[in-house]
Amino acid sequence: MKRTLLLLLVLLLGGGWLIAGAGDGLRREHVVAAGVPLEEVHPAGDGKRPGVVVAHGFSGSARLMEPFGDTLAARGYVVVLLDFAGHGANTGGLPDQAAGTDKSTRVLQANLDAAVAHLRSLTDVDPARIALVGHSMGAGAVTRYAAAHPDVAATVAISLPGVEAASPQGPANLLTLVGGLEFPGFHYSAETVAAQRPDRMVRTITGVEHITVLYAPETHRAMLAWLDSTFGGPLTYADVPFPARRLLGAGLLVLAFLIGLHPLVTLLAGGPRTTGKPKLWPGLPRLGLTVLVTAGAAAVGAVAARFLPTTQMPIAIAGYVTGYATVTGALLLGYAYRIAPPGKPRNPGQPGEPGNPGQPGKPEKPGKSGRLLLTVPYAIVAIAVPVHLGLTHAIPVGDRWWLLLIMWAAFFLFAWAAELVSGGSPVLLLAISAVFVIVLAAAAVAGLTHSFVVLALFPLIGLFLWQAVWSAILHRHGAATWVTALTGSIVLTWPLAITLPLIG
Repeated sequence: MKRTLLLLLVLLLGGGWLIAGAGDGLRREHVVAAGVPLEEVHPAGDGKRPGVVVAHGFSGSARLMEPFGDTLAARGYVVVLLDFAGHGANTGGLPDQAAGTDKSTRVLQANLDAAVAHLRSLTDVDPARIALVGHSMGAGAVTRYAAAHPDVAATVAISLPGVEAASPQGPANLLTLVGGLEFPGFHYSAETVAAQRPDRMVRTITGVEHITVLYAPETHRAMLAWLDSTFGGPLTYADVPFPARRLLGAGLLVLAFLIGLHPLVTLLAGGPRTTGKPKLWPGLPRLGLTVLVTAGAAAVGAVAARFLPTTQMPIAIAGYVTGYATVTGALLLGYAYRIAPPGKPRNPGQPGEPGNPGQPGKPEKPGKSGRLLLTVPYAIVAIAVPVHLGLTHAIPVGDRWWLLLIMWAAFFLFAWAAELVSGGSPVLLLAISAVFVIVLAAAAVAGLTHSFVVLALFPLIGLFLWQAVWSAILHRHGAATWVTALTGSIVLTWPLAITLPLIG
């Protein structure tokens, strides 16, 4: 126990040091201009400097782009990062699910106009020397804005999603960056737009995809080189900060909370269960049957979700995913109770069978489930704090609070059914999760939901893996199935509810 506590202390201190030290020596201010939340980052020193507006992508936030604020301000630029409508701390909604209509374009351009106007008004900014940087949706937005505003001196578009934002007429002085592992469409957009004018260039950042391109040092160096050449050389020769510093700090905090779960559950449960643990390997026949049943349920859920009222929820993509999780969970729950009705376990004395994940014949200690419910707020803190400090905006605002509850209920149903069908077996639980993700990706490819789902697959897979670890720890201590499902489902729900854009 002492070693565990020492390790927790080291991880917490290490993670806190990495996050707190990011952007050291820079001055930050949070303001709201024309209803748009903005984050200012000012370098040390006096005098008028070039200013840069940094725009995030779909489901991003100003906090996600903070590494660019660190990099640019360390080089002497004044930076403004914004939360687009429906993102981060901005409670206004996008007009549509995909930010692809003319109305959404006008909203994004109005948000950028507010950010640029505020940047120009700052006392340490030369209003004649303004540049724009954007990622994905933000790349399209800044490219379109620069095309309409020739006074923008330079633009950097990272992972540009389409060619329609640019033309041979504008913008001038444009650098397009694309990750080497991104989908071919992003490479086509970057190369096609760059080829339209001689004052444009394309760079491929090797070894990264749509999200990790934000943390690649090569991305930051290429951006700085382009802006420095525009504004007459480096304003300072300070070292470029490591872009993933906050992300690494958040990872250490996540690991600390994960390790801390074991002693917490031991304390709440009164010690780990020594007998009746779920089977690790359930056998190939049962694994195959579980995969087939889950695939059938998920396929029905993927189609049905397209027509459910949940698609009207004022949050992009999440309405479809909520319906998908609800239908899939309900079908799996029916299967679980059909093969092992409550009170009639399939094989008494064999924990790990469907409907019997606990320890047969041994009553639960009084109040144990109630005490273990404390793992729910612990799970919320464990995901919200690291994500908010080191990755992106993770505090619900506006409609996100009640949307979070609806989504949590849907994923609780799915997680409860998955726990019953798997009987607590980590292998089966991961197999069910894998099928759920694969069918969701297929639904996106088939046009049943937004194609952005494909870009978000890696984070979603990570969340399911994280949920499986939490489930294994809770099962080890004999937690009730519904408690395990309630805790695991919030691990999945919280990131989705706080990142997917509000619409309205």
